[in-house]
Amino acid sequence: MKRIGVTGHRTIPQEAHAHVLAGLRAALCGLEGSLEALSSLAVGADQLFADLALACGADLTVVIPSGDYESCFADAAELARYRALKDRAVREVRLDFPHSTDEAYYAAGAYIADHCDRLLAVWDGRPARGLGGTGDIVTYARRLGRPVTVIWREGVERT
Repeated sequence: MKRIGVTGHRTIPQEAHAHVLAGLRAALCGLEGSLEALSSLAVGADQLFADLALACGADLTVVIPSGDYESCFADAAELARYRALKDRAVREVRLDFPHSTDEAYYAAGAYIADHCDRLLAVWDGRPARGLGGTGDIVTYARRLGRPVTVIWREGVERT
């Protein structure tokens, strides 16, 4: 079974959205054989990845950073989308952090990098804005020697 993980930005500018979707779809749906997709289901890249992975027939593994993770979703719609995807997962990994902190997010990203064969990074190439951000997880995965595929539309910057 191939294991593909994701790390990525919560906010994807509209001008990069179609490019990111196409890149994720190409990376996921072009694979032969069984596939496990690892995601923390954060808003943005994580949820886009999970949606596409499920559509491509992958088994979804959810990595939950903390006991209070659900409180991090901004509104009822975001929480409902998270729960709907989580309900479709075949496996759930809960980390031992009681609260959603930068350390918990870093640990979740590191777990995904540790347990995947390839990491897809929806990343603008800039440094992380806080510990556990996309840039940190890409650096961590590369230090492990994990193949990383960066998906981003050149010339587009996040705000």
